[in-house]
Amino acid sequence: MLSYSELNKGKIIIINNQPYEIVEAFNTFKGRGHSYLQMKLKNLVNGSIISRSSQPRDSFEEAAIEKKDAKFVYQNKGKYVFSETENASKRFELTEKQIGEKAIFLKPGEEVQTIIFEDKIINVSMPIKVKLKVTEVTPGVKGDRAQGGTKSVTIETGGKINAPLFVEEGDIIEINTESGEYVRRVSE
Repeated sequence: MLSYSELNKGKIIIINNQPYEIVEAFNTFKGRGHSYLQMKLKNLVNGSIISRSSQPRDSFEEAAIEKKDAKFVYQNKGKYVFSETENASKRFELTEKQIGEKAIFLKPGEEVQTIIFEDKIINVSMPIKVKLKVTEVTPGVKGDRAQGGTKSVTIETGGKINAPLFVEEGDIIEINTESGEYVRRVSE
C-alpha cells in the first residue's frame, strides 16, 4: 500500500480494479491546516483521464506491473501496431486513445516498453526523448528572433510542435515526449 506521502507523478495505483498512472500531483491546503493531494490520473487500460483528491489518511494499492521491450511497427486508422523485439511475428495493437498525446512521436522502428498488468499488455511507455526529422516549416515572422520566438514545424510522424526560428526543413530535432517540447537540434 502506498501512503499519502508516496503518491507522486509516475506512480501507478489501483482504483476500482483498474491501473491508473499519476500524471500530476500537488498539495492544496484548506483552512485550519487540512491538506489534500489533488491528482490527475490516467487510466492505462482505456486512456481516460480523471481528477481525484486524496487526504493524508488515504492509502492506495500500488499496481503490480511488468515491462518488456517492444518496437512500433505501423499505424492505421487509429490503431497502433507493435511487435516484440525478440520475435517480430508476435504483434499486438493499441488504440490512439490508450497511448494518448505521445502517439504523435511514434515512428516505425521506435523502441518502447510495454506495460503489462495481470498478464495483459495494456499500454506502452515511450522513451523520454526522441529524435525526429522536420518535414515542413512555417515561415518565421521578421523581427521574432530578437524575442527568441518560435514557429510551428511538422515532424516526420505528421505531428506539429513549436520550435525555435532557426530550425529548418530537413533538420533532425530532439523532442521531450513528456512535455511535447523541442529540446535541441541534433543535425542539419
